[in-house]
Amino acid sequence: MNDLPVYLGLFLTALAAATILPMQSEAVLAGLLLAGYPPLPLLAAASMGNVLGSVINWLLGRGIERFKGHRWFPVSEAGLARAQHWYGRYGKWSLLLSWVPIIGDPLTVVAGALREPLPTFLLLVCVAKIGRYLVLTAVTLQLA
Repeated sequence: MNDLPVYLGLFLTALAAATILPMQSEAVLAGLLLAGYPPLPLLAAASMGNVLGSVINWLLGRGIERFKGHRWFPVSEAGLARAQHWYGRYGKWSLLLSWVPIIGDPLTVVAGALREPLPTFLLLVCVAKIGRYLVLTAVTLQLA
């Protein structure tokens, strides 16, 4: 049995959830865990997809002035303003909240706009997003 489509689907869901589309990668991960798929490959697929989605946001932030007015831009003006406030107040450490719905994605865009170095960005976003998936996995498996 080839499980590649399952892992690719989770990867793409997690990537989309971190960027343009309002998706719930947590629900997909929990469902796959409950269906009996092994946790480590699921964690890897979800984490890589979600972190890559945040890197895309960071790149959009680097060119925000060119993209800000476009309809497809993943962050509203209000969301961007909230994220700038958080980022201005807490700096790079606010990226530890990059997993939080509503404010997390704009924070990653603002980090790019404010020129947060990519290695620092990646470290903090990986800690936040992988940590969230680890907790979700532990809770899901405990309740199963």
